[in-house]
Amino acid sequence: MSTEPLALDKPRAPRRPAARRSNFELYSWLFMRISGLALIILVLGHLLIMNILDGGVHRINFAFVAGRWSSPFWQFWDLAMLWLAEIHGGNGLRTIIDDYARKDTTRFWLKILLYVAMAVILFVGTLVIFTFDPNIHS
Repeated sequence: MSTEPLALDKPRAPRRPAARRSNFELYSWLFMRISGLALIILVLGHLLIMNILDGGVHRINFAFVAGRWSSPFWQFWDLAMLWLAEIHGGNGLRTIIDDYARKDTTRFWLKILLYVAMAVILFVGTLVIFTFDPNIHS
């Protein structure tokens, strides 16, 4: 029987220095759980109000949206739903890109494309919610 201590191989993945470590993935994971719960409430409330109550989708027209967005409460509701859904989905897609893109350059450009698309959609959606004019005259 050998009395030499058992030696373990070094890990294959190089360890980052402690100073460079961040908790981004932890916060990202936590955000996905919290935003998912908030989105369930926001989306189910939206579907209930828009599709089930007071005659359903047959009453939705320009005047309905104008009346709804005249209230800051509904503007905030729709804005929160837009921002949470966009960032939640973008974060999920970022994770998929990290998991499946093999080359660093491919991963980089896919993420750039994702971030630009997210920024454009958030900008345009926010602009529409806050600049909507119910008094458009044709």
